[in-house]
Amino acid sequence: MKILVTDPLSEEGVKILKERNFSVDVKTKLSGEEIKEIIGEYEALIVRSGTTVTADIIDACKKMKVIGRAGVGVDNVDVDAATKKGIIVMNTPGGNTISTAEHTVSMLLSLNRNIPQACALLKKGEWDRKRFTARELSGKCLGIVGLGRIGVEVAKRVQSFGMRIIAYDPFLSSKRAQQLEIELVDIDELLKRADFLTIHTPLTEETKHLISKKEFSKMKKGVKLLNCARGGIVDEKALYDAIQEGIVAGAALDVFEQEPPKNNPLLALENVIVTPHLGASTEEAQLNVAIEIAEQVADFIEGKGIRNAVNFPCMEGEACRIIEPFVRLAEKMGSLQSQIISGHINKVNIKYGGEVANHEVAPITIALIKGLLSCSLGDSVNYVNASLIARERGITVSETKVLECDQFPNLIKIEVETSKGNSLVAGTLFTSNKPRIIKIDEFYIDTIPEGTILITRNIDSPGIVGKIGTVLGDNGINIAAMNFGRTGPGGESMVALNVDDDISDAVVEKIKQCKNILDAKVVRL
Repeated sequence: MKILVTDPLSEEGVKILKERNFSVDVKTKLSGEEIKEIIGEYEALIVRSGTTVTADIIDACKKMKVIGRAGVGVDNVDVDAATKKGIIVMNTPGGNTISTAEHTVSMLLSLNRNIPQACALLKKGEWDRKRFTARELSGKCLGIVGLGRIGVEVAKRVQSFGMRIIAYDPFLSSKRAQQLEIELVDIDELLKRADFLTIHTPLTEETKHLISKKEFSKMKKGVKLLNCARGGIVDEKALYDAIQEGIVAGAALDVFEQEPPKNNPLLALENVIVTPHLGASTEEAQLNVAIEIAEQVADFIEGKGIRNAVNFPCMEGEACRIIEPFVRLAEKMGSLQSQIISGHINKVNIKYGGEVANHEVAPITIALIKGLLSCSLGDSVNYVNASLIARERGITVSETKVLECDQFPNLIKIEVETSKGNSLVAGTLFTSNKPRIIKIDEFYIDTIPEGTILITRNIDSPGIVGKIGTVLGDNGINIAAMNFGRTGPGGESMVALNVDDDISDAVVEKIKQCKNILDAKVVRL
């Protein structure tokens, strides 16, 4: 078996592979074309962030079984192309947890006490103690957005400073938050109360510009912000404006929307401290991810199991053929559910009925949980660790099977209990090629779970669909399919529209302003 390593990897990782009798070629700084020329010889590829594994490179693979990413994000790997080719993609989501948490705390202390600025001034020969008078962290409120592994480790460390900690994470149960001695709040309350705000979420469509102009307008004047997660979660232009307006007193940034940053006005501000994406840059973190990815890749090739796969390892034989369509449907259902619920998830109840109940449903449940968590947690969730992450966050998952179900040959129903209420989504397969969402909460509908879907709740009254269609048409958005359900004449109704184009927040707001529209949300599947 031959393994190609195209980015610098700690020698310990390479040593593990060689000791397990693999042929390892370390060839760094190759262009995409150069990789394409040789990739056909290899069964495995290990990369870090320096190599972009495109669909063209994957298409050139002839023997490839696994691609290993020594790190968390797999945005530099075309996962869809790898999946279609039957190639497993793995990452190492836990290897840099402590490193990033420690860097965040270092940035917090440096930001609060003006350490970089004081150091630079003193080296210029100026002694000015009054200029850098600060306030103690003790008794101040730290708001954490995202309580995954890194967010939790940051919380543990700053608790020793006597800080009060509040957090926003819709995928953490209230019980788990209590165990961590952290107050769980919604995002608006966190923005209003935090003296310091630190971000620890992945960059996804849901979290891009999560902190922007509207969010800054809700913050306490004098707040200080830290981002050691991913560039793009904070809208950098909005941050610059908020600093200029005096809302934000200072910021500490390890990541940027463009890396390295070019002509970024934030770099010129004295109260902004920056580092060049050093969160994972410790000897221990580099060693950890190298060892983890080497062992994961070796285990997979030797048939010893799959860990941290970001795409689903297909089951073998006839079982795969039968289960796979339900797996795809379940992941879509989970993703849809995560985009329409509000509050913190406490319980997930899954009911299987009819044909699907005759089969092993564990892979379907995993896919559903992955879909439910991925919109918020991104690449850190995969088919292997989805159930574990749910348990870590105090989310209870239960399964029920019934051999008969009314009206449909098969049925998957997911009921999610959150801190703000319950929500239900049900789906079925009419044939293996026709998955459908058939119910959302109390409304029976018939919606194709793919692409962009506009879902509105409204009062059942004449002209509602026309009003929505007019807003979409005025903004150049074409309706591909339309379905609706209602509780009864004149009661509440739901409209679900599959559209050909994405829908901006501004268009959604226009729809919400229409008479008798109660709510409107965009779901992206």
